[in-house]
Amino acid sequence: MRASLRRLASAAQELPMPLSVQEASVQLIPPIPLYRRLLRAHRLLPAEMRFMGDSYVKSEFRLTRKTDNPLHIIAFLSQWKIYLDEVEKSSGSPWRGKKLEMEKLDAMSKEQVGQLYELMHATKDVWKSYVTST
Repeated sequence: MRASLRRLASAAQELPMPLSVQEASVQLIPPIPLYRRLLRAHRLLPAEMRFMGDSYVKSEFRLTRKTDNPLHIIAFLSQWKIYLDEVEKSSGSPWRGKKLEMEKLDAMSKEQVGQLYELMHATKDVWKSYVTST
């Protein structure tokens, strides 16, 4: 092996490995392909949940379209990517969602907590009908 290739190989071995699979899967996807994949993933959901999910994704992407802050953009895309991974992972079985961690709830602004509360009430009837039908 030539010296330059040997140096490249040793440099590649020194790169830090990701701490977890979830961190490795949080590779950012550009907004439009991510948006399309989210809508495609919602096709596996029941009709009511799909309609609600599609509406929510469309409104969130529309509201965030004019954001200039790179930190907000990265956080937005990475959180939607995590959600996409969860929905795609449950393909074939009914998606149950997961509980919100207290650290994330504490980090939210009052406006975000208010939106989450409104979302909880808007989804309550849909969730009850979904649980009783399965």
